[in-house]
Amino acid sequence: MVRSKGASPAKAAESEKITINLGFVDLGHVDLLVQEGFYSNRTDFIRTAIRNQIDRHNDVVRQAVARKSVDLGLRHYGRQDLEAARDAGQMLEIRVLGLCSIAPDVTPELARATIASVSVLGALHASPDVKAALADRTT
Repeated sequence: MVRSKGASPAKAAESEKITINLGFVDLGHVDLLVQEGFYSNRTDFIRTAIRNQIDRHNDVVRQAVARKSVDLGLRHYGRQDLEAARDAGQMLEIRVLGLCSIAPDVTPELARATIASVSVLGALHASPDVKAALADRTT
């Protein structure tokens, strides 16, 4: 696999916005804990709850990451990375748990010529054209 050398995407978002639906009673409990000063706001409560669950299942997560051979954290693919893979006759199998970004200057043609598959648990940041070009290779 071709790895970028310390490159990070320009101004990559450090988080991804999600929307959840909560029942009124659960939401009331969250608001009560915020009001009582246990959390600074609803988001703080939700982030803490998610982190606690991830910590609770840490062994399973660690084993799955190793078994599935995924890159953990931020993984950026630039045009030069993909051109180097193409020139070496390699097809990349991208597996990331976290954020995977494909540089804006990567063309759909270059992406299809060098990326065999994309599996991202988290978020994939790429141009709409590159995402469309890889749609049949994305799980």
